[in-house]
Amino acid sequence: MSHSADASSHREAPLIADDPLADNTDVYAFVSPDDPNTVTILANYIPMQLPQGGPNYYTFGEDIRYEIHIDNDASVVGDELTYRFTFTRMNEDPTTFFNIRLGKENIKATYKLERSIDGGVSFQTIVEEGVVPAYNIGPRSIESEVGLNSTYMEIWENAITEATSGEMVFAGPADDPFFVDLGGIFDLGDSPRQGDQPSRDGLAQFNVHTLALKIPISTLLKTGAPAKAENILDGNFVIGVWASASRPAIRTLVSGDTIQDSGDYVQVSRLGMPLTNEAVIPIGMKDYWNAITPYQELDDTVLDKYFYNPELALYMDTAAFANAVPAFMPLRIQRNSLGAFDFTNGADGLFGLKGSDAVAGTALDDAVFGTLLLPGAGMPRSVDLWPIFHTGVPNVRPYQLATGKDGDPLAAGKPFINNFLPNGGDMLRLNMAVPPTPRNSDNFSSLGLVQAAVLGLTDPAYASTDIQMIPNMDGFPNGRRLEDDVTRIELQAVSGVVLAAIGLWYDDYDPETSESPVTEDLINVLGYTTEVESNDKSFRSVFPYVAMPWRGTEVDHTNFAD
Repeated sequence: MSHSADASSHREAPLIADDPLADNTDVYAFVSPDDPNTVTILANYIPMQLPQGGPNYYTFGEDIRYEIHIDNDASVVGDELTYRFTFTRMNEDPTTFFNIRLGKENIKATYKLERSIDGGVSFQTIVEEGVVPAYNIGPRSIESEVGLNSTYMEIWENAITEATSGEMVFAGPADDPFFVDLGGIFDLGDSPRQGDQPSRDGLAQFNVHTLALKIPISTLLKTGAPAKAENILDGNFVIGVWASASRPAIRTLVSGDTIQDSGDYVQVSRLGMPLTNEAVIPIGMKDYWNAITPYQELDDTVLDKYFYNPELALYMDTAAFANAVPAFMPLRIQRNSLGAFDFTNGADGLFGLKGSDAVAGTALDDAVFGTLLLPGAGMPRSVDLWPIFHTGVPNVRPYQLATGKDGDPLAAGKPFINNFLPNGGDMLRLNMAVPPTPRNSDNFSSLGLVQAAVLGLTDPAYASTDIQMIPNMDGFPNGRRLEDDVTRIELQAVSGVVLAAIGLWYDDYDPETSESPVTEDLINVLGYTTEVESNDKSFRSVFPYVAMPWRGTEVDHTNFAD
């Protein structure tokens, strides 16, 4: 039989439900909080693992190439660096049905890690035989003398290794760090839940398998880039990150217990930005999205329309279906921003300014970035949602905070972010020059760039138009930290919060009569919550930062009402 080249994330594409071992769940990329000369990249696979899921506990697949891709040069289409993990599994004691017994482990996995620094032309092995820690089955399997006779922390931490090329590496089970009310969100947008049942983290007490790399920034810089950033918005320090899984094109079942794989490897899963395929791409295109690479999105624009006019926006528009989704009532989109600009689906947004003196010299000028950001009429979100997912945001007018703009959203304002890398599609884009916000700081916020924008607009400490580090400028969507509440941030973004940040305020702001652009509509958007705002386990302060996996004997998936 042949594998279909489709799938990705938490079971969100139809075909991946049949292939969980190859299913990406999430990708994270952030400047390491305890080692700011490095960047940590995490790629998670195998969704919604029940910790008690024996006797054949989860682990990485043998016939899959798991890859982490890094783009650092906008002048060259394609990856500059690729890290490839491949796994081997063995049974140390095939005479027992137990996974662990008397110091021996079954379905035990080891891995080889290869790295390409020439765009995938060649690969060099940098970890020869890495160890995947045993699954956290229970105390008798782990701590007792009839098990592994160790502590799980020791087993898990002993699996962290250093590659011959200097990266820190981990591959193994972990708590699923993503938090979201899956039940509510996919019950036609019932988040926060409107009935008597409280919202709850649908991924609480589930595990995933994590690939983790802690990479020196010097390794990630593009060829010819200076070793030290000019400032925290230095474009030389921008990288794009995505992950994939690939299988041989043909699988032959020779007999009941013999499988032969052959043919070229075919991508069956990919992921960059969170929730793209889950909540932006419609079900009829999900498998197609997952079959192509971000670089193929450059020429294949069939998916762009779902960002120009996102379905979610229909449920935030009272002229469409907003009344049918009461949970989203605080989320509304600018229909008459500054008395002139409509960003609801099918409207023109800023397209009416195309070619005018008003946009001359800005990112919306065809002479600056071509037609990337104002491609046509009826594509209102080409100026905010599309670049967030496809190019990153440049430090060019109008993409600066409204601070200092004196009411003109197209004027120069406070420099805010630069993670512009316009040579691919869906990736996490991270400016490595932005220092990490300490996780124990009172200013740390899971709202990432949304909270950074609020501080930049309202805190007197950031009232100048100078480049300043504002807390959480290192947060999503400038990369993605484990703590970032990406579901809430993306829903706020769909509701126009990015437009407001650059001075395209909500409809209830009248520059003639309103005392402040911080109006009720803006406050409602900023105050929106899904009621699931943090992970069910605390993250670690050291690499690989994810929490250790849930133990099979300690979870309780029966009391869903709590």
